Amino acid sequence: MKGVSEEGVMTVHLTCPNCGSGIHVYPSQSSKKATCDICQHEVSLSFNSDHEEGILQDCPCCGRKDFYVQKDFNRKIGVVLFIIASILAIYTYGISLIVLWLFDLFLFSKIGNIAICYNCQSIFRKVKNIESIGPFNHEMNDRIVYSGHDFKGEQLDH
Repeated sequence: MKGVSEEGVMTVHLTCPNCGSGIHVYPSQSSKKATCDICQHEVSLSFNSDHEEGILQDCPCCGRKDFYVQKDFNRKIGVVLFIIASILAIYTYGISLIVLWLFDLFLFSKIGNIAICYNCQSIFRKVKNIESIGPFNHEMNDRIVYSGHDFKGEQLDH
């Protein structure tokens, strides 16, 4: 169902393992593969009825249940804005950093959240159960990425 644009429907953004390009798909149980528009590599998917309803319990790309939530803002743009404000701080006596902080505060209140799979880094937008997904946890990330640990959707609590 790639190419379908519906308001309120969960969207999935995958990264092509072959060339690193983005692949956007809409959940559909009939979709078993997503094809990269750049290199034509096919990525296997496994959508279920929960995905079609916008409920995220497991990743359709890797099957894992471990996700985290963050604001839907491009990190690279944020770093560039900070560098520019830092350079301008020399000439503005730090006022540019205050302006950036106020701009960031404004964006933080306006931008929605996304869910991201710890294992395969797939991005999920318009997730209905986003409140049940915890924030990024460095220890969980390290244990999943470096040792393949599966938390089965449970948040790590110390």
